[in-house]
Amino acid sequence: TAISDPVEQSRTWGRTATGHDIAEYEDHRALLASGRCDAVVIASPNFTHLSVLEDVLAGDLHVMVEKPMCTTVEDCRRVASLAAGRTALTWVGLEYRYMPPVARLIDEVRGGTVGRLRMLYIREHRFPFLVKVGNWNRFSRHTGGTLVEKCCHFFDLMNLVIGRRPVRVMASGAQDVNHLDERYPEGRPDILDNAYVIVDYEGGVRACLDLCMFAEVGGDEQQLTAVGDGGKVEAFIPSGRLVIGDRSAMTSTEVDVITDERVAHTGYHHGASYLEHLAFIDAIRTGGAAAVTVHDGLASVALGVAAHRSIDEGRVVAMAEFAI
Repeated sequence: TAISDPVEQSRTWGRTATGHDIAEYEDHRALLASGRCDAVVIASPNFTHLSVLEDVLAGDLHVMVEKPMCTTVEDCRRVASLAAGRTALTWVGLEYRYMPPVARLIDEVRGGTVGRLRMLYIREHRFPFLVKVGNWNRFSRHTGGTLVEKCCHFFDLMNLVIGRRPVRVMASGAQDVNHLDERYPEGRPDILDNAYVIVDYEGGVRACLDLCMFAEVGGDEQQLTAVGDGGKVEAFIPSGRLVIGDRSAMTSTEVDVITDERVAHTGYHHGASYLEHLAFIDAIRTGGAAAVTVHDGLASVALGVAAHRSIDEGRVVAMAEFAI
């Protein structure tokens, strides 16, 4: 029914995407005051999320805010405080859990396919950050840092699949290849383009993230592997393949492509954003709870912040430092 953006080009894209006449505003506060909406989706730059959410959460509109919820743990706590007690939904857009291959992996783990889960590995070897309006995503102060901006998706999956409290984080990373020759009025970009992150969870379960953003050549961009004492499940994206291994039988089964019939165009994310929006709309219509909560948003950002702290300070970081 309406879009708001201070940038004309972005409003043009939004107008084109809807395919029909909609109200347009330069200021989100005008949209909120218009009475045209029951729910809003915040897809603005990371560093604007808090200020926009402060205005949205003062009212009774349902809201989905794109990942990361905010760029700092403190700002995430502020959002959680503002959202507490609202009857309207506050939903965080962490869409990776809605990718059909990933959702199937989660179901297999919860169904006992791997036995007792002991390790979770996530690899993303991909292309550099895309160009955004004003190149805001070139600077950690605007994004929260690569391990918050990009990787909160993966930390959310770790928390979701493992289902235990993260205890400590160890990370190594750098900016080695990308954006080194770029210069802006704000200076040289400072975002990391590669990292390893290890997260220890309660109960001895451990997870590892392997990120490289100058690895656009090769096979599947992403691989998720869950390993337990009874077997292993691997999901490959964007191919959508799933491989299920059974240790007792010493056999493996491959499922070619995991899809969802509701998705007309899968793309790299297998229609995950569309599927999450369907779930958001359904929860609004049925009076259901948010499936991806402000706590999920906070927890995913906290792991990214902890990983950056580990790299910056060269030490193991306890999640107790964030009261997480």
